[in-house]
Amino acid sequence: MAGAHQSFAQIVNIKGEFTMIIGLTGSIASGKSTVAKMMTALGLPIVDADIVARDVVEPGTKTLILIAENFGEDILLEDGSLDRAKLGDIIFHEPAKRKILNDIMHPAIREEMLRQRDAFVKAGQKHIVMDIPLLFESKLQHFVERIIVVSVREDVQLRRLMERNHLTKEDALARIHSQLPLSVKEKGAHAVIYNNENLEQTEEQLKKILHHWGVL
Repeated sequence: MAGAHQSFAQIVNIKGEFTMIIGLTGSIASGKSTVAKMMTALGLPIVDADIVARDVVEPGTKTLILIAENFGEDILLEDGSLDRAKLGDIIFHEPAKRKILNDIMHPAIREEMLRQRDAFVKAGQKHIVMDIPLLFESKLQHFVERIIVVSVREDVQLRRLMERNHLTKEDALARIHSQLPLSVKEKGAHAVIYNNENLEQTEEQLKKILHHWGVL
């Protein structure tokens, strides 16, 4: 269990009740998205960092305008939306430009995630899930009260990633190793779901955790 949660300020909702903020994270091909769907099916509201990252660069947003100012209008498609492939090629080859993009994107993503979280709190939700793939890499532990890590053995992770994304073993391993090892993330978690077997076992672990925390 982590000791990095002391700075978390408990949030009180409109009903005068404490709202538990649960952080959900994992690594590529660990099954985090599957667990997020299970949590949605159980009626838990979710703030999804990946969806937020897409929303903040919709045409006309101040974030997309800033990106175009820094990277040029040619990173926009004809309809005014972001040409993700072109931008990806630029930042992949130039770390300095990747930092510029991150400095634009990260504050916008965090601001919108907190806005959505606060909207759920104001609506009286007692439990809110913040689905953040890079929770530890981005040092966002202070956003949440409890952390669930969806973990998987590397051999299972490698096989799933190669099959899902049609990657070579070398390319798949490069993607896996670009993130913090799951063993490190597990040490920072309040609970770990091992997603090595079937969905029934994964869901059983999730429900056991949520029952223990008084969510279900």
